[in-house]
Amino acid sequence: MIPTSLLAGRFFRQRMPATLLLATAVLAQPWPSFAQSPDMALPDTPATTNPSAPGAGASPLRGGMLQEAPLEDSQADDLNQLIDGAQNPVETGIDTGDEANRRDDGSGIRLGTFTLRPTINQSINSETTKSGGIKTTRSYLATTANGTLTSDWGRHQLTVSGEGTYERNVSGRGSTDPEGRLDADLRLDLSGNTTGHITGGYAFEREDTGDPNAVSGATTQAGVNRYTGGASLERDFGVLRGTATLAATRTTYGTARFADGSSLSLSDRDRTAVEGRVRLGYELSPALIPFIEASLGRAVYDARRDASGYERSSISYGGRGGLQFDLSEKLRGELGIGYATVDYEDSRLAALNALTLDGTIFWSPHRGTDVDLGLRTTLQDAATAGASGWSEYLLTAGLSHQILNNLTGRLTASATRRDFPSATDETDWQAGAGLIWSVNRYFDATANVGYEHTANAGGADSNLWRVGLGLSLKR
Repeated sequence: MIPTSLLAGRFFRQRMPATLLLATAVLAQPWPSFAQSPDMALPDTPATTNPSAPGAGASPLRGGMLQEAPLEDSQADDLNQLIDGAQNPVETGIDTGDEANRRDDGSGIRLGTFTLRPTINQSINSETTKSGGIKTTRSYLATTANGTLTSDWGRHQLTVSGEGTYERNVSGRGSTDPEGRLDADLRLDLSGNTTGHITGGYAFEREDTGDPNAVSGATTQAGVNRYTGGASLERDFGVLRGTATLAATRTTYGTARFADGSSLSLSDRDRTAVEGRVRLGYELSPALIPFIEASLGRAVYDARRDASGYERSSISYGGRGGLQFDLSEKLRGELGIGYATVDYEDSRLAALNALTLDGTIFWSPHRGTDVDLGLRTTLQDAATAGASGWSEYLLTAGLSHQILNNLTGRLTASATRRDFPSATDETDWQAGAGLIWSVNRYFDATANVGYEHTANAGGADSNLWRVGLGLSLKR
């Protein structure tokens, strides 16, 4: 029961799979990472990873739309990094064209000093899954709503973004996994060289059946609630750039249900985690900034011992070094390498250790074409007796191209690899293609197809196909 990550986030589900922000711009924007292990019960976000990784989470195909899967959406049970968002971040958009134009064309709904840009997509989808010689199919309707509320102040800025997906089967059998999220970021322009951020958010999703921590045999996996909050301070000291960040996450689990009507509470996995991180960069030139980074975190479970009798509260720490580059408006990104560790209170649980590789690259060879690559590493908690957890590597890639003035296409691919200390490793491969036809400034037609292959250790491999057609209403 284990999928994996290494080449483009979780593309079909996403447990907090996020959906694309604006139907017209979605394909033209780089993705922030995902992947996602349905046990997205944070203390998550990749350990010593670059949270701004666009590839970190190749867009899942959900609700008939290619969705953006930001790292924060793909957060898995990573206890050694809660902090989301790159420190000393580079711009994530390169030649985004239509999106940039749209922000200046008077679109959106004015609400005082704020502008609301909502999108609603209604789609019909078909899904076929084959596993262990068993084939299941279902057709379902998916309604996805998302939007961004942005302030238009002379100083400081508040951005609130939200999204949600609701599915309803019209034929066949298969789980319908509702999900949603709401995030807020208040940027404080304290001075010319000092910027602060105060963030908060809430996310809900149902644990994925392919997650290593999913309950075997359950017809309905437990719901996962995640509450986040944090603050950061960024300051330039001449050629030095420093960032300090503090983040907290509260994760609670619901109840898994079985075909016979019985249920199993997973409240023993409820926990609160806090992480601090500092980063220092040196500006060799405006285009090259090497950096070093260190993090320290603490995760505390509500129950001293879980259902199997293990104390899973832990202390995590890590460090990494890398290079942030901005060689031109056509090529920018960040690459880093480091090491991360999670030590558990229970002496029977071995510490998790992993070499971490994280990075993002945005390349626009010419206007209308964008390439994004992402690599991230996470350390995740296990729920199985005697197992501490696993390290997960995710590699993502995406190519978007404006075929015509009103037609945009995107290709995506991803690979996820899960390394287990005392079990066979697993790999998950995904690929997808999508089209967005801008009928006019208010309507988009979408078409998507996706494929996922999961090589399960100790179980049957699974294959999933999904196709969808949708219509988006935007403002």
